[in-house]
Amino acid sequence: MTTSKKQPQTGIGLRKERSLHAQLKQHLLRPGDQPETRVGSYIVDIVRGNTLIEVQTRNFSAIRFKLEQLLVEHPIELVYPIAVVKQLITIDAETGEELALRKSPKKGKPMDLFQELVRIPELIMHPNFRLRVVMTRVKEIRCDDGTGSWRRKGVSIHDTILEEITREIQIHTPEDLLTFLPPNLPQHFSTVDL
Repeated sequence: MTTSKKQPQTGIGLRKERSLHAQLKQHLLRPGDQPETRVGSYIVDIVRGNTLIEVQTRNFSAIRFKLEQLLVEHPIELVYPIAVVKQLITIDAETGEELALRKSPKKGKPMDLFQELVRIPELIMHPNFRLRVVMTRVKEIRCDDGTGSWRRKGVSIHDTILEEITREIQIHTPEDLLTFLPPNLPQHFSTVDL
């Protein structure tokens, strides 16, 4: 294993990091862990002995190739948060003044993980791969700056802040995923059925 010392706060892995990602890393850190450490040609969120821990708050496609490369020599735990409760706070782009506060009607469920697992189906079977689903309560800070998605009418997501971890679910084998499935699914089903 090739590792280097902890990167400074301006390091590669921290440049675009949002609060949720940083807070989850802090939650996961144990004495002796090495945060933001180079392993081969990658910066890894946490190195714990020979195990690598990666926090992924978004699309699994973005980390797929990195996982494929690192799984060859290392056990990897991929940590993925799902928001059970999300407070939406919209601020003014120029003044930072709070314009609106509301609770998102969407309530995350462990089963939401399947929307991302379809991006890394072969990795689920890898003996070195584990998942940790972190159920959370968060605040999403939005900015009315006109640069965001048309779905949000130009409002962009500025940051996401962890308020509370309500539950953690460990997934060590593909069979562990069966507990997420609703009982009324047919024997053969697709993500559309889910």
